[in-house]
Amino acid sequence: QVQLVESGGGLVQAGGSLRLSCAASGRTFSMGWFRQAPGKEREFVAAINWNGDNTRYADSVKGRFTISRGNAKNTVYLQMNSLKPEDMAVYYCAARGGSFLSTVRGQYDYWGQGTQVTVSS
Repeated sequence: QVQLVESGGGLVQAGGSLRLSCAASGRTFSMGWFRQAPGKEREFVAAINWNGDNTRYADSVKGRFTISRGNAKNTVYLQMNSLKPEDMAVYYCAARGGSFLSTVRGQYDYWGQGTQVTVSS
């Protein structure tokens, strides 16, 4: 069983930056970040494969967010720059038992508890 613990959320002004971290308790393969705003479906944000040499982003965050893995491979980060009010949501870390990354929520096996990101305008 893999446990994921997110951290780094908080309140930031529009245009500011935050860095989210996700620590996994066990071995993981590809990992991703999703987010869910009130009244909306959970949506894909970014994903990274096991080696960290392949990434994918939602169009809405491309060029502003960067996903990366720590050297020990059991930590994943989401650097969020130029934050906008529409980025405000609960952000969830996810992991799947496959080497290839996925943008599909249903293909992830493990989920963190979520961390709130609030962007003030």
